[in-house]
Parts: sequence; structure tokens; C-alpha cells
Amino acid sequence: MGRGSRPRGPFLLPLLLLLLLAAVASGEAPSLPLVLNTWPFRKAAEAAWSTLLAGGSELDAVEKGCGQCEVEQCDGSVGYGGHPDEHGETTLDAMIMDGNTMEVGAVADLRRVKNAIGVARKVIEHTQHTLLVGESASLFAESMGFPSEDLTTQSSLSMYLQWLNRNCQPNFWKSVTPDASKSCGPYKQAAKFTKEERSVSKKRIDVHNHDTIGMIVIGQNGSIAVGTSTNGADHKIQGRVGDSPIAGAGAYADSTAGAAAATGDGDLMMRFLPSYQAVEYMRTGMDPTIACQKVISRIQKYEPYFFGAVICANTSGSYGAACNKVSGFTQFHFMASNPTLKQPSEQIIDCI
Repeated sequence: MGRGSRPRGPFLLPLLLLLLLAAVASGEAPSLPLVLNTWPFRKAAEAAWSTLLAGGSELDAVEKGCGQCEVEQCDGSVGYGGHPDEHGETTLDAMIMDGNTMEVGAVADLRRVKNAIGVARKVIEHTQHTLLVGESASLFAESMGFPSEDLTTQSSLSMYLQWLNRNCQPNFWKSVTPDASKSCGPYKQAAKFTKEERSVSKKRIDVHNHDTIGMIVIGQNGSIAVGTSTNGADHKIQGRVGDSPIAGAGAYADSTAGAAAATGDGDLMMRFLPSYQAVEYMRTGMDPTIACQKVISRIQKYEPYFFGAVICANTSGSYGAACNKVSGFTQFHFMASNPTLKQPSEQIIDCI
């Protein structure tokens, strides 16, 4: 220390403390381990967080967290007894991904089996495949010891009957006869194809129609896993698969870069691979919030009125989220858990 210079320590310490307090107050202080999940599904966050604290792996935590939502039937959009298809049946989609090995296990259009995220993990552990679908996925699940159960409940049956009484409105058909905007099917293709605007445009969004749980888990050592689970769009065409079980669309993890998960209109969002794109943005050093916002902005250029949100986290534990602002959806709620927050905490962001 030169003559006349003053000790820096006593002056720098308060400044560092102020910076740390500001970071903590923002909810974005880098801290591991980390659990993030879409929507304020608190018990799912608690299940994943407690699994990590008990010594479970990142994949264990994702499976437990998403599985909790399947049991609870979170918001009617996850698990059995929700969102019947146009024939009245509830089917499930799920995916789990290991960011260390890049292995993915997924199931789509799963029937008769409630624990979709559990079946997805068995795809990783007991097959060389990535995605199993439909009746064959159900048979695989049963061979793995999952019980065969009816996914229909009085609630989902009531939803279906009410939809029939509304002349099957709304639905996902277009350019068919009879006119799908006025009557039920069966439908046939119209003699002349006409381009129709998506019914979602400029109308108030029903946030419960396209929900899903997407979860990111980063362990103390930086290992990352992600997962999703959903029963899909309400009154979907039978056989429809959305973004949730598709790696890079519903969720994506790479332990060398970060992770992301998406929620919203899966038919639209899966065309942009938002989760993969967000992770690649973070690979360049981009802040997680900015990465999420850039993904949303990219979709906005093509579909300004789409319903959707993305959560993002980098390898240091910094996290963020973004959503598209439309009528009925101006803020996005999600859960975050890390040592700084002490317990799973609801986060709220304004949409862009």
C-alpha cells in the first residue's frame, strides 16, 4: 500500500453488501441448487426441492415435481381427469431430459396411465428410443409395471358434455364441411381450401386451455435436468401432440449452457423450438431474462397475439422468464427455489 493511500476494505465491504442485497431483492442472485417451474404450482416446486435436499438426483427431482402435479391435476391442465379430446378422452404427454448425457425420454397421446412423467423416465432407462406415442406407449408403460386406469372423471365428462351442447365450440378444425365454427363433426375436407385466421387472434386468452408444467432443476454441481407434463389442449383433435413432449420445444437442458421450458399454445410454439433457442442464447453468455425475451419476441414477429411464456436458467443459477402480452394475460407467475429464497417462492413478471 503506497503512502497516503487509504484502506479499501472498510469502504468496499458496504458496497459489496449493498450489491448483494440488491441482487437478493431482485430474486435473481445466482445460487445453486435451483428449481424453477412454470405457473404457481407450489406443491410441485416443494416436491422437487425436498427431493434435492434429501439427496435425490436432478432427474429424481424433476420426476417428483412433475409427478406431484399429475397427482394434483394442477389447474386441470396436468394429469388425469382434465382437458378431454373431441371424443371425450383424456390423454397425457410428458418428457424428461438429462442435460449431462442429452438423453431424452418422452411419451405422447398416452392412454390409461396416470404417471406420464414416470413413463417418460422409463423410456430413458429401459429403451434406446426417445419418444413413444399412443396405444403403444400405453402398452410399454404397462410392461414397466404402471397400472392401467381410467383417466376420465366426472369433471372431464361434464366438460365434454357441455362442449357437445355448445355445438362443439370451440374446436381445432378448419376448411372442412360441415362448417366447424357452427357444428360438430364428423368432418370432411371442404371442396375448396380457404385460408382461415387462427381463432386465437385478438381474442381474450383462456390461460387454462394450454397450460402445462415445465420444470428446470440444477444441482449443486451444475448438473441440469428438465421435464414437462400435460394433458394437452382442451377438446383437441384425437391424436394431437403439442410441444410438451418435444425436446427443444417443451423444454431443453444442456449442463454446459443452461435450460429452458415453455408453456402456452403448443401447436404454435413448437414451430419455433423456443426452449432450444433460449439455451443457445445463454450459451453465448446472454442473461437468462434477455434470452427468454428474445425467444418471445421472435415468435411475436409471426404471431403477435399468441399465448405463451418461457422460463430460463443458466449454469450459475441465474434465472428469468418472459411472456407475450395479450388480452387476459399480462403477467406470468412461476415458482423458484434456491438457497437464497430459503423456500419455494412465487415470482411474477410483466409480459412484453
